[in-house]
Amino acid sequence: MNLIKIDSTLCTKCGMCFKSCWNDVFRVDKATRQPYAAYPEDCVECNYCEVSCPVGALTVIIDYAKPMASCYGNK
Repeated sequence: MNLIKIDSTLCTKCGMCFKSCWNDVFRVDKATRQPYAAYPEDCVECNYCEVSCPVGALTVIIDYAKPMASCYGNK
């Protein structure tokens, strides 16, 4: 599973990671407005959340040991 780190000291709570993730990996804590990766197992390594963060507070560490998805099914 990929590891998604959000540096809370850099995060401005703008919500760009949440808005940019088309796979719905992120949630935002209602009390603190702090984003977090609620479903990192759904991350498909597009890294759009990482490049969308205006302050560089988010890092996606890809798990290269996990099996790759296949468009053609398992053979």
